[in-house]
Amino acid sequence: MSRPQCPRCLRPTTHCLCALIPHLDSRTRVLLLQHPSEVNHALNTARLAALGLNNAQLLVGEVFDDLATLLSAPGYQARLLFPADDAQPLQAYAPDDQPLLLVVPDGTWRKARKLLHLNPLLAALPRVTLANGGVSRYRLRKAPGPGALSTVEAIVQALQVLEVPVSFEPLLKPFEALIEGQIAAMGEEIFRRNHGGGRQE
Repeated sequence: MSRPQCPRCLRPTTHCLCALIPHLDSRTRVLLLQHPSEVNHALNTARLAALGLNNAQLLVGEVFDDLATLLSAPGYQARLLFPADDAQPLQAYAPDDQPLLLVVPDGTWRKARKLLHLNPLLAALPRVTLANGGVSRYRLRKAPGPGALSTVEAIVQALQVLEVPVSFEPLLKPFEALIEGQIAAMGEEIFRRNHGGGRQE
């Protein structure tokens, strides 16, 4: 028998995160394209980001038929947050800059690349990237390499750069609670054995 689930954050009602999710305004519009395999993942950080940002939208699928309409949102210039040799590092907006429609694929690297392959309009977007050196607080998944961030962490870092000095740190509160809850559920000893060392404050 499945446990009762919160319809908003999709967590078990006993571990609902809604009280921690902020309502943040951003000049940037965020479009999250989530691979279906991520929807029921216990650590669904894209959903947390979409719920915490008033100017964000989360779509789930592999092929997005209305992508052309979504990418031509009036008043925004679309950019794909995804690494590439020619990706431009994000920089703070100048006062008269047109804000970005920041398109963020959500899934493992392999699944995210599949989304790009299946949606040529997505693959054709100019790409932007984060500065190197970001340290993930995501202690439950092995990162594919240094600087690899969860989806919500990448969005927070991107918005902090674009919209300095506005802080988007409150978006990480439910994420951190989620991580702590997962660690508590597995037990400290198992966490240390499987994920290396004690807690890193």
